[in-house]
Amino acid sequence: MAGLFDLVDRHVLVTGASSGLGRHFALRLAEAGARITVTARRADALAETVVRIEAAGGQARAAVMDVTDSMTVEAALDLAEASFGPVAVLVNNAGVTVTRAALDLEEDEWDRVVDTNLKGVWLMAQATARRMVRTDTRGSIINVASILGLRVAGGVAPYAVSKAGVVQLTKSLALEWARHGIRVNALAPGYIRTELSGAFFDTDAGKALIKRIPQRRLGEAGDLDGALLLLASDAGGYMTGSVIAIDGGHLVSGL
Repeated sequence: MAGLFDLVDRHVLVTGASSGLGRHFALRLAEAGARITVTARRADALAETVVRIEAAGGQARAAVMDVTDSMTVEAALDLAEASFGPVAVLVNNAGVTVTRAALDLEEDEWDRVVDTNLKGVWLMAQATARRMVRTDTRGSIINVASILGLRVAGGVAPYAVSKAGVVQLTKSLALEWARHGIRVNALAPGYIRTELSGAFFDTDAGKALIKRIPQRRLGEAGDLDGALLLLASDAGGYMTGSVIAIDGGHLVSGL
């Protein structure tokens, strides 16, 4: 992954990297030469991510962190900087969801989803950007949104609201931080097969949903690699405030 998408010697921090897309992002960015700090709440799963990166010849360390807790965010950034220097790229990936009709949704369920998916993105972006400004690091912040932040579905109101917030937060921060040389962009994945989602997409309901995607297939984690590397590297140096949908055409499908 050399050349235009080269990340050699850049320090990348990935949140929610204990499994799924976060782990995949960390592995791909390490392959491009970055030194990786992986964060999440599960120490054992983070350790496995580090082992995988190092087995492939990369450099990585783990920092246990809760993105909704500013104290643990700062502590994780301190640890990351002590290991690999200033963070040059932040991948704001940590997120949760709950599937429940809005009439049945509990207040604590709403709070958990919105706090993790939106407040957590804000806390990580602000804390990292402050350090970028202090160290004069021309950095890139990549927020992981969703096509559900641009178009809704039933039963996921807090998730859709939180991801719509991530889209607008991305644009707001891009406007304010461009003067500091900090780019802020977002990925908006469509339906991607992961360890957690795979079982659903093998059901009749899941297969029916796949038929509504214009490309008639689920995305795979690797389908996000091109956009990820574009935004993380100098190849995307004139991009800020962009929201890139990777969804097999789902957003342009008929209503």
